[in-house]
Amino acid sequence: MIPLLDQVAGAQPDGPTPGDLSGVVVTADALHVHRRNVEQILQRNGEYVLTVKRNQPILRNSIKALFADPDGSFPPHHVTFDRGHGRDEIRSIACTAHVADLNFPGVYQAWAITREVFDPHANPLRKRNETVYGITSLTTCQANPADVLAFNRGHWSIENREHYVRDVTFDEDRSQVRTGSSPQIMAAMRNTAISLLRLAGWTNIKQATEKMSRRLDQVLTLLGV
Repeated sequence: MIPLLDQVAGAQPDGPTPGDLSGVVVTADALHVHRRNVEQILQRNGEYVLTVKRNQPILRNSIKALFADPDGSFPPHHVTFDRGHGRDEIRSIACTAHVADLNFPGVYQAWAITREVFDPHANPLRKRNETVYGITSLTTCQANPADVLAFNRGHWSIENREHYVRDVTFDEDRSQVRTGSSPQIMAAMRNTAISLLRLAGWTNIKQATEKMSRRLDQVLTLLGV
């Protein structure tokens, strides 16, 4: 993560400075939840919102204990409802600033997000629950529960918009191009194609590639030729 942070520039009065994360909130996969990474974010004046999973079992269990309730539930502080892709999804988040016992750099709040996913067309109704835990360096004045949920969802929108498209639409994982610099070149070409289609207003990359495959003139227009 640290080499990537060197390339990020925050907002400074005298202009952006590479490596300075002032005004930047970093989100990352649970894989990157390590002290050294977090300390680097804080030293560069940045903030973080991070999901904590089982690769940090002590920290995760400590966060989970903060939301333990005698009746088995913890009252949510913000709830959203979404419908799409043939399912209904309810997200609820609870936050707490009682994090004195969490031994982790810069943490000001801990949070728990519960996702309830329903298939309204199934009979009987199918329901799937999942709760994820996390931490943030943002204080309650800087971010309320709705803000923290938005940061979490914003992180996974990147996964859905980019990585999912590369893995599923372009079937990147099964690519046989594996030698020399060819894999990097092909990845750059896929990213370029996705970016061009996004800039052209497409939200469904699968539909866009299918249409473009039959319209060379539109491909050339997209490339500015």
